[in-house]
Amino acid sequence: MTALSIEDVMGAVRELRLEMQAQLTELRSELAAVRAQQASSSTAAHAETQEVSEELLVIMAAVVTQYLGKKVRIHSAKAVHAHHDHHSAWAQHGRTMKHMPLHLTRGH
Repeated sequence: MTALSIEDVMGAVRELRLEMQAQLTELRSELAAVRAQQASSSTAAHAETQEVSEELLVIMAAVVTQYLGKKVRIHSAKAVHAHHDHHSAWAQHGRTMKHMPLHLTRGH
């Protein structure tokens, strides 16, 4: 049987401690990266998928029906958050006019 000295045991403990510290540092950095990725993806997903309530859909349908003079039905809608500091009112108006269907005229 081989006799172990206290120095041998303490050396092995030091090596194990260093290994564990390296693994812990690596795990902490991986956890921080995962948390950052989850935070950015959940914020983007929340902004993109914010649904409009049923009550608001009914109100929008009533307003459009009144404007056009025809019965309309809105099946779904979602909120779009504009970045006011990046887009001017004129640019927004131009996009609205470009994408508005030509057959929509005010019914009187």
